[in-house]
Amino acid sequence: MRTIKRIHDAEYAPIADLITYSPLPSRSLRQIDPFLFLNHHGPQIYKPNNNGLPFGPHPHRGMETMTFILEGDIMHKDSGGHESVINAGGAQYMTAGRGLIHAEVSSSEFKKNGGPLEILQLWLNLPARLKMTEPYYLGLQQKDIPSLSEDEGRVTINLVAGEWNGQKGAFDTKTDVFLSTIYFTPESTLTVQPPDEHNVFFYVIRGELSVNGQSAKARQLVEFNNDGEALFIESPIDSVLLLGHARPFNEPVVAQGPFVMNTEAEIREAYRDYQTGKFGSWG
Repeated sequence: MRTIKRIHDAEYAPIADLITYSPLPSRSLRQIDPFLFLNHHGPQIYKPNNNGLPFGPHPHRGMETMTFILEGDIMHKDSGGHESVINAGGAQYMTAGRGLIHAEVSSSEFKKNGGPLEILQLWLNLPARLKMTEPYYLGLQQKDIPSLSEDEGRVTINLVAGEWNGQKGAFDTKTDVFLSTIYFTPESTLTVQPPDEHNVFFYVIRGELSVNGQSAKARQLVEFNNDGEALFIESPIDSVLLLGHARPFNEPVVAQGPFVMNTEAEIREAYRDYQTGKFGSWG
């Protein structure tokens, strides 16, 4: 089994009136290559006639996002002409590539009526050869994401990307990455065997899990050594896990604001291109 290097607490970093915890990057962990950044928004209850999510139009280049909607909804719009509202249980996959502008806000219905909200957004790096690829977006509702049962139905795997026992995930990603949200009932177990060369991303969203003999609680990120394959997971209570694994790129990472490139010169170029309208228009 893989050994655990360290367990990291997510840091509280609210955005306007949006409860937000961020386990990556943090003061104790810069990245888990190629996983760059995670924001955990909520859980919280929005009152009727609220302002919703505060993420108005902003640019990106050189990275991808996978957004998991556990409660509430999210309305996406970008300079490539994509627009959607994804509800609880769904997910969004966006490749910024060479550059685009997008907004992530709440639907007019959610802002009018309010309700529970819990959303996670994970940033994935792109290798140098794909930094300037064509932008892409796809949003899928819960019904479009394969749901697999393990441990005689006590564990449910929402297969977002990658493969599980021959079943393909909902999204075809640009790189070889596995991503899933996994729901555990009390006293359930699951064994996962990522390839030994893959880095593992293991974030406890809700509840408490024991992995390879160590306990991790809600809003904790488990950092593993690359010294084995198996992850043996036990859940004493109802719990939810965000699990990913991928081959590291082992490339320089220069991140500044919404841009993730390999050099400082490429970051400066990204700002120039955005300011001169090369990311498309917003209208």
